[in-house]
Amino acid sequence: MAFVAKHKNARISPRKVRPLAQLVRGKYADEALDILRYQPHRGARLLEAVIRSAMGSAADPEQNPQGTVNVDALFVSEVRVDGGPMFKRIRPRARGMAYPVLRRSSHISVVLEQV
Repeated sequence: MAFVAKHKNARISPRKVRPLAQLVRGKYADEALDILRYQPHRGARLLEAVIRSAMGSAADPEQNPQGTVNVDALFVSEVRVDGGPMFKRIRPRARGMAYPVLRRSSHISVVLEQV
């Protein structure tokens, strides 16, 4: 059984979160949390929260009618970091020109499965 958690419109560029997603893909969920806990990046905190949310939905009997699952037996089967909507801004430059500034956001989704 798969347990999915998503963080939509996270105010961080997907390019900054994807290397962290590569670190935890295929690992056990508790091992992935240990790896992310010691990463100094802000994206690690966001990814850690999404994994905790998926683990919580696995342990919740309301969301999982088959009964609670052993949280130690969950592994991260899929981590996706997709681009979200962008805030488009203009930065004034010399001689009346303007450069676009794209403030990127991302959609982080995690799928946990039982071993």
